[in-house]
Amino acid sequence: MTFPSTYRLARHPRREAETLAGISRVLEPSPPAVDDGRWYADDPFTADDGDWAHWLREHPEHADWTARRWLAGYTALPEPPPSYPATRLALHRLAVYVLSPARRRVTTKIALRWTLGGVGTPFFGADEQVRIDGATLVRQRGEHALAEPLSTLRRAAAFAFDGGPDLDWATGFDVPPAGDLDAPLEVDEESAALLGNWYGLAYSVLEELRGDLGGPDPDRVQLWPEHFDAAFRCPLGGQVLTFGASPGHAASEEPYLYVLPADLDAVPSLVWNATAFPGAVQPLSDLLSASDHRAAALQFFRTCAAVVLDG
Repeated sequence: MTFPSTYRLARHPRREAETLAGISRVLEPSPPAVDDGRWYADDPFTADDGDWAHWLREHPEHADWTARRWLAGYTALPEPPPSYPATRLALHRLAVYVLSPARRRVTTKIALRWTLGGVGTPFFGADEQVRIDGATLVRQRGEHALAEPLSTLRRAAAFAFDGGPDLDWATGFDVPPAGDLDAPLEVDEESAALLGNWYGLAYSVLEELRGDLGGPDPDRVQLWPEHFDAAFRCPLGGQVLTFGASPGHAASEEPYLYVLPADLDAVPSLVWNATAFPGAVQPLSDLLSASDHRAAALQFFRTCAAVVLDG
């Protein structure tokens, strides 16, 4: 089954923020497309022309606007509904076989970003972007955007880049099978909203941490389609740490934050509590027990970083 496409307003997150608050630092991708031969994407870290928390204190009427964009006055996360695992898997398949290939065809790059309501590509080519907003797929080209409800992988690929799902590029134990290309994608709006906000939380915290620890040329926070996690690497205390956020997977249905040191034996500590890999984890359930989910997430990462710096 297919659905008629509808027009949407083309989004320019940086321009929206500048118009509203005179601040250009946002977490979402913004045009124009970057063609730098390395990242092929804009960098939220480079814009530091205002303090969203300070601005929100003076403009409390915009609390919902800043919270939805994970800029200030942040959103509290709920417990995952029963439909979450199926929705996460469906959107993971969409990221691997449709979203990432749409970008890779033009730039050879595969990584995605958090976007309002979900995940999507940075802008590429002729200011083009493909993104998920809840249970809707959006294709933006310049000043125009088309949207349609998610239906099947085959239909999503035809809508996103006028082709078929790219089934051959991604391999590895974290890559979900494409499955039946014509079967309806099981995407529940409530679960899709949680997944989008999980990545919003992740990008909000990881970008702040990156600014604190990353040095003059920090690695980028990228959302890797194969693993479906957002992460960045950072040299710290004589080794390299990876800070990341996973939405969960078959072996761990619950979303979690994680830190991976390159050499865990060099920095022994009780903070390294993971059992499936050498590192530290903080599950969503721990964050939900805190009064401030974002502050708890940031504290987890900073505690792990301090262990390495002090070790």
